[in-house]
Amino acid sequence: MSIQGKKELAVAALQNGIVIDHIPCPALFKVVNILGIENMENGVFIGNNLSSRSMGHKGLIKIADIDLPKETLNRIAVVAPNAVINIIKDYEVVEKHKVELPEDLFDIVKCTNPKCISNNEPMSTHFHVLDKDEFKCHFCERIVSREEVVLK
Repeated sequence: MSIQGKKELAVAALQNGIVIDHIPCPALFKVVNILGIENMENGVFIGNNLSSRSMGHKGLIKIADIDLPKETLNRIAVVAPNAVINIIKDYEVVEKHKVELPEDLFDIVKCTNPKCISNNEPMSTHFHVLDKDEFKCHFCERIVSREEVVLK
């Protein structure tokens, strides 16, 4: 086997499905949790600490025969704002785009302020996205960094 052949990862190509690429390694299992992979019957590949020219190391998830709703992509964008979504059809990438954070997050992030009304009344949370790393609670105005985020 050539040196080049030894460097390649042997993972079956997807006929149809989705590949989530460029996931920061510390966020990989948060994304796995968001997707509920443990309950899926689809074929799944999870790679962690894979070499990446742009990131050094990255995580990657391949899921066969699935489409992800916008709400799920929004949740992924909170924990992995630079993740790239690849849509695969007949073994070809037909669409490729970065996840995008919406301007507001509804019922996705839990406020870290124990006195916030959203933690003490039966209501949805609401955060304003300040940038990809900071979110501001609509009710108590607490700013939460991406590292502090607790997903609902």
